[in-house]
Amino acid sequence: MQQNLQNRTFLLFLVIVSIGFLIVLKPFFGTIFWACAITIIFYPLHLKLMARLNGRPNTSALITLFACILIVVIPVTLLVSSVISEGAGYYKKFEEGQIKPDQYIEQVRNAFPTLPQTLDRFGIDTVKIKDSALSASMAGGKWLAQNAISIGQDTFKLLLNICLMLYLIFFLLRDGKYLLELGIRALPMGDARERLLADKFGQITRATIKGNLVIAIIQGTLGGLIFWALGIPGALLWGVVMAAMSLIPAVGPAIIWAPVALYLFATGANVKAIILIAFGMGVIGLVDNILRPILVGRDTRMPDYIVLLSTLGGLAIFGLNGFVIGPLVAGLFMAFWGIFIREIHLFAPEEARAIPKQNPKDSES
Repeated sequence: MQQNLQNRTFLLFLVIVSIGFLIVLKPFFGTIFWACAITIIFYPLHLKLMARLNGRPNTSALITLFACILIVVIPVTLLVSSVISEGAGYYKKFEEGQIKPDQYIEQVRNAFPTLPQTLDRFGIDTVKIKDSALSASMAGGKWLAQNAISIGQDTFKLLLNICLMLYLIFFLLRDGKYLLELGIRALPMGDARERLLADKFGQITRATIKGNLVIAIIQGTLGGLIFWALGIPGALLWGVVMAAMSLIPAVGPAIIWAPVALYLFATGANVKAIILIAFGMGVIGLVDNILRPILVGRDTRMPDYIVLLSTLGGLAIFGLNGFVIGPLVAGLFMAFWGIFIREIHLFAPEEARAIPKQNPKDSES
């Protein structure tokens, strides 16, 4: 009796202390999350270096960290600073009246007089679209301008977060295997289940980040290049925006280039508009249709519709981090229920044996 009381009291305080520790780490959630995600991506490189260096974990982790800085941290930092700087310039032009989104929308309405009537039939108010575009332009430009200033003011905070992330990556690379084994020993779910879930976690994280980022980089680059080739101002800025939009499956960069093509038609630049539409549908869109199922759907072992819904839901709830967290939660959900169905035997034995243990697409790939 006393032993049970002691165990329950200990578990109660274990839960309280664990929750308190998570609350303490809450301000660094984004930093810790991306440190873990980048570690998962670069861990195979660390293992290869370990084998070549005859098991020298510190040296291998340090070399891998330098590779991470060169491949990820420096390019992303330069790109973000360039985009924010260009966005601040756009906001300044917007304030001075050189850029007039409402005038552009009015040009489209005048060029296509039947368009407002068609949209009205579907319950779409063109006046609201005009007001929303104006508000979005003001809000987006103001945000970029404010962040351009805040980056200069909060340089120390930004550098601190980057250094903290790199610091965590080094120790996660060096001690990752030990920490994983420690977690498997601590959790009372059974080692086999925990290893399966850990493999699923790493598999989905690698596939989601690598797949989505590769697609985003390709589509953003192609979109920026076609804008530059057609002489559309702000090719770098719009290329990055299209890369960000590509994280949303089924919508993607078309939300940017399609209105631009419509505006080109409205201003009489028909050849440019046709080129942009052909390139957008035939090249940029094709990248998404071909690569996303291969890089994301196949490697996560999840159906395309689950990837779509979990990505959209993750982005809505967690912001930018959601394009990883959403599919990750969905993948773990499917893994937990797969284990439950196979091991708890909710069905009769012959029915349980008939349940497929993997996605039908796995056999095709």
